[in-house]
Order: sequence, then structure tokens, then C-alpha cells
Amino acid sequence: GQALDRVVIGGVGHRRLLSRGASMPDSERGGTKRRSNVSAPKVLFVTSNRIGDCVISSGVIREIGRQLPGARITVAAGRPPAPFFRAAPGVETVIVLDKKKAAGHWLDLWKQVRGTRWDLIIDIRGSALAWVTPTKRRVIYNRSWETGLRKVEMVSRLMGSDTPLEPEIFLDNQARAEAAAVIDPQLAAAPGPILALAPIAHQPGKSWPADRWGDLVERLKAEPRFDGWRFMPVGGPGDRPPATPALEAAGPRAIDAVGKGDILASAAMIDRATLFVGNDSGLMHVSAALGKPTLGLFGPTEWWLYGPWGPRTRTVASNEVRGQFAPIEDLTVDHVLEAVLGLHDAYVRPAAP
Repeated sequence: GQALDRVVIGGVGHRRLLSRGASMPDSERGGTKRRSNVSAPKVLFVTSNRIGDCVISSGVIREIGRQLPGARITVAAGRPPAPFFRAAPGVETVIVLDKKKAAGHWLDLWKQVRGTRWDLIIDIRGSALAWVTPTKRRVIYNRSWETGLRKVEMVSRLMGSDTPLEPEIFLDNQARAEAAAVIDPQLAAAPGPILALAPIAHQPGKSWPADRWGDLVERLKAEPRFDGWRFMPVGGPGDRPPATPALEAAGPRAIDAVGKGDILASAAMIDRATLFVGNDSGLMHVSAALGKPTLGLFGPTEWWLYGPWGPRTRTVASNEVRGQFAPIEDLTVDHVLEAVLGLHDAYVRPAAP
């Protein structure tokens, strides 16, 4: 359990991680103690340990502020998506929920939150925690909400919203600086638009074969519409093997953004791109939430339910008949190339003559 405490320096709000129980000296607060707002509503938001699910439900953060203005929000999330919330509005504490044997992580979380007088607990994971922790109001997910709606719509109804709660990525200056440190030195020699690629997915059957990502990059390099473009695979530290064929195919036109930072830094790197193409993964949802033109690749999963959310998103699937499925290996390079060109033509302005 770590906490985020806000420091105000020169009128600008900053946050830093504090070990649980640590306090900030008065000298860092300009010589005065931060005034606590005892009347502000306190909200506990228990969200997912998966990046994609955290993005899909991220609209809950602003909805909390609408329903309970001035709310002080504590978020409990898995370690990979936890950085998403460090700059989110109203969030003052982020508790990292590392899975333990015999559900020990839930016991640890309960010990940290049981002493607070909560006004609202929202539990996207549908755990028992919300039932055994005192609060004035509970919003708890359960499978009865799964009625064929898109996940964003389901979460919105759970929160009592008549309109979809749009996913949002809360980028901060730290993430943008980390992205610039990775991209700018590699981009300097040959500046150009960036095509972000996410050739990874962490569930079986969702990853398009790595060698086809290499073939796709080779085809795009030969495509006049992508003259001068740079190709940027993005992923975590363990994603280098599936990203290697694309990096090697791109050669000097590659920008290596694999394993270069946490998820918020990766999001800031994607935010620098003009287009995004990726497997059905958390990074696909990140790109869509950033408003990037996004193409998601699907195999034997429900693309009509789990595809990227937003007006500038598209999917390409191994079987594009709703309700029918095929292995992702059935998705050809020709089919994906056609979809990438369609994405380009829809959202990239033609070059001036």
C-alpha cells in the first residue's frame, strides 16, 4: 500500500508516492499544514488488475465528481494499471493490490480501508470487500449486468448514468517527459508521422503471429502512403519477443518503445502517434481512450463487445460475421494491410501537393 499525497508548489498541483504511514514535513507545504476538508465525501473505487478493464471503466472517476462534488477518491488497482490514477481528478490515494495466496490481498486491502468513514464504495470487481466495509452507499458489479452491452455501457448503467461514461487517460507531465525521452532521440534523425504498433496480448488466442507483424511493416514500408513514416512497437518489459519482428522489419525507421516505462509512459508514447494498430489488448483501449485512430485485431473473441470504444476506432477480425469465430491465425496480412490503409485514408490528411 502506497499513497499519493499532493504537494502544491507555486500554485501547481503535484503528487508523489508516499509509503503508507509516512507524513510530509511542514517545510514542503510552504510552512503550513494542508487544511483537511473533513466534510468532503470519501469514495473507495475498487477497479481491475487488468489494464484494458481499468481503461474501460475509467469514466467512473469523473462520474464520481459529478455525483459527489469535491469527493476525495481512493483507488485500489492492480500494479500494472495503478499509474493511470496518479493524476486523475479527485484521486488522493492509490492502493496497489498485488494478488496473494488465499485471497490475502483482499484481507490486506480491508485492513487499509476499514477505518475510514466511506460515503460511497464502487467495486468493479464484485468482491466481498464492499459488503464487509461500512459505507453509506454501495455500487457493486455482478454478472447480472452482462446483458450483451458494450463494457463501457455496462459500467455506465452500473453508475446510474443515462449516457456512456467515456474512457479517459489522465496523462501528466511526468509521463509526457518519459515519452519524449524515449521518442525524441530516435525521431531526431528522420522526423515523420508515427504508426504505433502493439503486437502483444496477454491472453491465449489474442495475439496475431509475431512474424506477420514483421510482414505487415515490410508491406507498409513499400506503401507510398506511408513514405517517411516511423514504426513504433509499444509494450512492457516482457513484450520484446513478439515485438522483435516488427522492429527488425522497420530497421532504421523503427522507434523502440518496448519496456521503456510504466503504463502511463506507454500511453504518452501512443499519444505521440498518428495511428495505432494492435492486438485486442489493454494498449488498444489506451489508444482509443486517447482519441487516436485505432485498429484492433481480433481472433476468437467478441469484437462487437470488446472492440475499442470511440468514434475513430475500427476492428478487423479473423471472422467478421457476428457470433462466429475463427483462430486469429486465419487473419491474413493482406486483410490487415487493407484495414490499416482504410484507417489511414479515413483519418490522415492527404499530403499537400
